[in-house]
Amino acid sequence: MIRRGDIASAFGLTILSMVGITLIVFALGPDWSVYAPATCTTTRCFCEMPRTGALIVQPANSWSSYGYAFAGFLMILLARGSHWRTAFHPAAATVFGITAIFVGLGSVLLHATLTLWGQFFDVMGMYLTSGFMLVSAIASWRGLSARRAAWAYGAVVGLLLVMLYAYPEVRRWLFAVVLIAAIVLEMGFARPRRPGVQVRYYLFGILTKAVAFTIWNLDQNGVVCAPESLFQGHAVCELMTLAPLAVLTIFFGVYPGPILDIFGASVENLIKPLAQAAHAAQALATASLH
Repeated sequence: MIRRGDIASAFGLTILSMVGITLIVFALGPDWSVYAPATCTTTRCFCEMPRTGALIVQPANSWSSYGYAFAGFLMILLARGSHWRTAFHPAAATVFGITAIFVGLGSVLLHATLTLWGQFFDVMGMYLTSGFMLVSAIASWRGLSARRAAWAYGAVVGLLLVMLYAYPEVRRWLFAVVLIAAIVLEMGFARPRRPGVQVRYYLFGILTKAVAFTIWNLDQNGVVCAPESLFQGHAVCELMTLAPLAVLTIFFGVYPGPILDIFGASVENLIKPLAQAAHAAQALATASLH
């Protein structure tokens, strides 16, 4: 159960992270031209118009990214609290929360600076999260011990970061490959080994991520774009992606349900058709084997 104290603490930690990042940016900027530019600057770094010479080059895309940090801090606080009652081990939930924080703060560094080093930290967070999903699926499927899963996670992330450093231009494709592999392994091999798991949470996360990616793509390609506005498609995508983080936490922990109060009862209405479709597909697959 989420308590108000946890939310207040997560909010306070998010504010502290904002202060820390602002101090870093203040110390290194605002002349970002002295650093190697992000690779997206050769094509398009999303719709929001870069504020040349400003301390925060893309404010809307930067500030919205702190939503990830808030979600990560909240996840850690919940996992370390005495009221944590799920199958998601507190240590694993803490690591997952840390990956969410990295995603948020890395995204801030990219959009605040549009530098190559900011891009590195931005993509690093994405690899930490997708790598966690991939190793979690493999560990459940193959029955890996916690120690082996930890080593596997370190190896996967290490390899991804080496690839990011050597070939930054393939960063998004590599992330997509890891994410799709994680989804396939989870739904096809790991899920049967998770007792009592409710697939609808995972499916809702996939659906929300797909919608967020559509908005991201429209923004990136300038299809829906108001460069000088503080309302940006990329910012909307960042905030929408908080929902998959929450439902993945539920999915991994087979959470009984109260956390869904964050989204309201409407979420249940959205995921019911997905659950029915999953059950129908499963029944069809079973029938085809006989």
